[in-house]
Amino acid sequence: MDSEALKKYSALHPKPAGLTLHYGTAGFRTKAEQLDHVMFRMGLLAVLRSKAVVSTIGVMVTASHNPEEDNGVKLVDPLGEMLHPSWEEYATQLANAEEGELQKIITKICQKAAVNQHKDASVFIGRDTRPSSEKLSQSVIDGIFVLGGQYHDYGLVTTPQLHYMVRCQNTQGQYGKATLEGYYEKLSKAFTELIKQSPSSGESQRYLKIDCANGIGALKLSEMKPYFPKEVLIHLYNDGTKEKLNHFCGADFVKVHQKPPRGLDMKPNERCCSFDGDADRIVYYYKDATGHFHLMDGDKIATLISIFLKELLVKVGQTLKMAVVQTAYANGSSTRYLEETLKVPVHCVKTGVKHLHHKAQEFDVGVYFEANGHGTVLFSKAAETKIRELAKEEKDDEKREAAKVLENMIDLINQTVGDAVSDMLVIEAILALKGLTVQQWDALYTDLPNRLLKIEVADRRVIDTTDAERRAVTPPGLQDKIDALVKKYKLSRAFVRPSGTEDVVRIYTEADTQENADALAHEVSLAVYHLAGGKGAPPQP
Repeated sequence: MDSEALKKYSALHPKPAGLTLHYGTAGFRTKAEQLDHVMFRMGLLAVLRSKAVVSTIGVMVTASHNPEEDNGVKLVDPLGEMLHPSWEEYATQLANAEEGELQKIITKICQKAAVNQHKDASVFIGRDTRPSSEKLSQSVIDGIFVLGGQYHDYGLVTTPQLHYMVRCQNTQGQYGKATLEGYYEKLSKAFTELIKQSPSSGESQRYLKIDCANGIGALKLSEMKPYFPKEVLIHLYNDGTKEKLNHFCGADFVKVHQKPPRGLDMKPNERCCSFDGDADRIVYYYKDATGHFHLMDGDKIATLISIFLKELLVKVGQTLKMAVVQTAYANGSSTRYLEETLKVPVHCVKTGVKHLHHKAQEFDVGVYFEANGHGTVLFSKAAETKIRELAKEEKDDEKREAAKVLENMIDLINQTVGDAVSDMLVIEAILALKGLTVQQWDALYTDLPNRLLKIEVADRRVIDTTDAERRAVTPPGLQDKIDALVKKYKLSRAFVRPSGTEDVVRIYTEADTQENADALAHEVSLAVYHLAGGKGAPPQP
């Protein structure tokens, strides 16, 4: 390690005095002007991680669904998954180190993580369309350069595309070609094969309006358009030419406000969807003839995909284990439908994609989605091998055809991380193959009315939870109070959990009517305010 070069470059990327940041599920995220030193240091960390695992590591510059003024960075591990939790700690230490301590901390990380300094390092970089992203990705490159790493800068890509490239590179091309063309070709070929089988190859089925959140999704869908079969008629809105990123649009806006985005005119019963700012989340929606807005969020998407995959697995007649992974935020109706009607096991884990991904890896076929529309499907190595073998060798026609559909599904799904483009094509293929309208999909089950609130507290750490965040262990008496309140309402449940990033407590309730869900949410928020050190005036109904 050249300590003079480290000193010189580090001085070009100074850390603002008194700033402390924490590497969470979404990496680092804050105002763009506070991130220059973090980017430089994540360039350093990516080189160390690459040397430690002797593989290519990804660095993605994005703040996803946050406002345009923000930015962020996350590292991507060798198979396209999120950074290993033990390294999140190193990321936090490195980001918060004072200038003079950098070298010492790098040395300490190398000792603790058994990093061989003499190994080569390789890093892939990608960025979203924020005005600050280009300069910040240059700071990452400075960090890679100082520690002598090699890099490839993909420039503007969606977050899932960078995850995909990293996996392709580290599987020596087994997963696909580590280029944008490779990504477009693999997905569009699988999609084209799938919709060839659909009962009505009519074009009305394929007409789709897409809100791109004024982000990277619009650029990449435009590039991908020539690869789509001609039956696919997609219309892009909020394409970033006029308005600000995520401003009154995007998947997060639509999910939180339960209404259509600005800049997209909806006619009754038209199928529409929204990506988020870096295209790793998707939600669908439509307006019915009376003008009522209907949202198909991550829970409905997981249900649709599960129905389809389960039918195919039954057809191929293999004893492959399938399960759905959700968080406590999943609507109770979806859980009930999956378990009771579809007879698919459902597992609940803590909030955060890494927890869902990790759990989904335990099954042959693991479907996971957060209610916000971030999710994917994982296939075990054994399941994938078996399916590909059946698609080639199986003598029975029906079984072989079902295996072929599954094989194309495996190729269409981005197994590294939630991917709005891939998920959209999966949903479009399933609707076409099953001959379903968006209304029929929506009618599978009716969501229970729910309410999400947050309460400011002096210190979020006073609340500790268990049972996948569904029960509060501390402060004493809080869970008993919640249990008593829940008993007052039909079909109700409620849970509270501390935010991962700020001193607020999030409250989620469900009940038989919206009025009851709201009343329960208010009563629970009062309990949190009084028992967990609420700030300011007590919450009003």
